[in-house]
Amino acid sequence: MKAYDGMYIDGAWRPAAGPDVIEVVNPADGQVIATVPAGTAEDVDAAVRAARAALPAWAATPPAERAARLAALRDVLVARQEEIARTVTAELGAPLKLSQTVHAGVPVAVAGSYAELAATYPFEERTGNSTVLHEPVGVVGAITPWNYPLHQIVAKAAPALAAGCTIVVKPAEDTPLVARLFAEAVHEAGVPAGVFNLVTGLGPVAGQALAEHPGVDLVSFTGSTAVGRRIGAVAAGAVKKVALELGGKSANVILPGADLARAVNVGVANVMSNSGQTCSAWTRMLVHRDQYDEAVELAAAAAAKYGDRIGPLVNAAQQERVRGYIEKGVAEGARLVAGGPDAPREKGCFVSPTVFADVTPDMTIAQEEIFGPVLSVLRYEDEEDALRIANGTVYGLAGAVWAGDEAEAAAFARRMETGQVDINGGRFNPLAPFGGYKQSGVGRELGVHGLTEYLQTKSLQF
Repeated sequence: MKAYDGMYIDGAWRPAAGPDVIEVVNPADGQVIATVPAGTAEDVDAAVRAARAALPAWAATPPAERAARLAALRDVLVARQEEIARTVTAELGAPLKLSQTVHAGVPVAVAGSYAELAATYPFEERTGNSTVLHEPVGVVGAITPWNYPLHQIVAKAAPALAAGCTIVVKPAEDTPLVARLFAEAVHEAGVPAGVFNLVTGLGPVAGQALAEHPGVDLVSFTGSTAVGRRIGAVAAGAVKKVALELGGKSANVILPGADLARAVNVGVANVMSNSGQTCSAWTRMLVHRDQYDEAVELAAAAAAKYGDRIGPLVNAAQQERVRGYIEKGVAEGARLVAGGPDAPREKGCFVSPTVFADVTPDMTIAQEEIFGPVLSVLRYEDEEDALRIANGTVYGLAGAVWAGDEAEAAAFARRMETGQVDINGGRFNPLAPFGGYKQSGVGRELGVHGLTEYLQTKSLQF
């Protein structure tokens, strides 16, 4: 076990204000692998003050130079990909292959995209007799989750730096080690002191202090809808801007005429990836009544193949939460066709890949975000019924549509109340905006839309 010291503040690792530490546990075996400082409001204040002091110079730095620092950061992340992957596997429990391709690979693409955007975005433009300036919003307080620990930091830090903002990041307490690696990468890339700052700590202490700090101009948060509401209320009191990427209960709609086997197999893979700990996972599979029984059989068979291929959940509390949802699904009358609430292994926070059939739209497992490897298969009568079910939750983060004709799928997708829809297995695009409708959040991440979240406009009339 390694004991890490200090917070990354004003370009250096500085001692924490208090003596408390957070134990980092490998959820695959329950072993404590490290400790990090548990930051206090005093640590947060020091980080915010450093960010405020660095803001004028960084905001005035030419976009081309900001782009160069982001390109250098991308290169450092490439060089350290294997170290990043192994760190994520140790603290999150993700299989190494997933850590290499997704947890370490996607942040490289995102950082690179913002290096290009910083160099090409029109930070100044003319409209009529006005010059419109797109200026940094100021100091950003970023509170990030544990499920994609590096990606979520990069998805906030990269556009903030591209925009000319300075930032303080409070990573999830379960996965702080890769956040420390990112701070090292920022330093190695030559980002000026104070522009990026890192404070590890607990949400109710360090996270709350960051959200409430008067020196923070924008709070960017990814996590549960319940916490997002609290952050939104705090920010409203100070008239701060917020960007909130919250929960999801996404629908995977399989229309008659689609390639059923492919749609089901891809859908199951989507839910099982990262042990189901993905806010945009397609956890509701909607199938026409005439194909329902076949789809259930395919889904059960596909899920069975993941029994020894997925990692654990992040911690014991999350394991019990997911098992509780599975038990509730059974109690409410859903039919288990794969998996179940019993722990599949003696050690670690594992949950069996689970598929429910005979799920009705009003059941808890069809309405609430479970955040585990649990799929609900729902039956629909016709296209309008499918649309009603798909739009019938408080969430609207992502989704999928499958049809024999791409235009038919796209027409259905246009009527879905959700922020992102994959059509017939469309690939992930790091330039496309990501974010939710309804209670899935406010604002967008990734691409040019993610950049504009960190900008404010000023017009000069001539």
